[in-house]
Amino acid sequence: MSHAAKSPRYETLITERHDQVMEIRFNRPHRLNAVVEALYTELLQALAEAEGDETVRAVILTGEGRAFCVGADMKEHGGAERSLYQRRQYLQLGNDVCEAIQRLRLPVIAAVNGYALGAGAEMAVSCDFILMADEAQIGFPETSIGTCVGGGVSKILPQLVGLGKARQLLYLGRRIDGEEAARIGLATASWTQDALHEEALRLAGTLAGQAPVSLAMLKRLVNQGANTDLESQLQQELDAVFTCSTTADWQEGVDAFAEKRAPQFKGH
Repeated sequence: MSHAAKSPRYETLITERHDQVMEIRFNRPHRLNAVVEALYTELLQALAEAEGDETVRAVILTGEGRAFCVGADMKEHGGAERSLYQRRQYLQLGNDVCEAIQRLRLPVIAAVNGYALGAGAEMAVSCDFILMADEAQIGFPETSIGTCVGGGVSKILPQLVGLGKARQLLYLGRRIDGEEAARIGLATASWTQDALHEEALRLAGTLAGQAPVSLAMLKRLVNQGANTDLESQLQQELDAVFTCSTTADWQEGVDAFAEKRAPQFKGH
């Protein structure tokens, strides 16, 4: 089952279902999917929709047209009359989106089909997996326009690529392509432009077949692990293992293994 749903609720997004996978595409191709406030608010709604739908097991974020997302729409920002408070509220929205991606119980894949810059790169880095087209470019140009990264990038990026490489990418703002991003561990893999979407769907489909409660538990544990002392992490892992053992999916996993068949997980 795959159907496009350009919902009237979403002016800046296209959502499409592929069985248990929800694909969310930024849909401002005339501006290379640059961010405006509505895109952030609608993306928060779409992520909440995915979270609340038990039939959704994985999410793909990508862009319509030739870009993933080139960051803030400077043209719109330049002409906007905003108070300082309104400016801060907009910036908070950007952080809220990245936090929502990171805290979503579902695995999220960024399929970076073109430029991912600034806020676009922040959203990609917030995802659990980044797949890039070979020629796509990702970068953090903030120092060249007098601003600073947000969305947790200053924390997450060094964990992905190491402190030295993160300093180069953030301080210098150099763009790198998909092949280099994969080589340094920023991207999970890079693919030809033609193969990217299919590979993102393939990875999402594999994730959708895993036990949902197990994935939700692991995502939280992995994302918090760098901040948690070993004793606390061991205890939380123990609690997670016990919680998983209370689910019907745990029994299904045991039975499927014994019966040499693929498990059919229900998410409870």
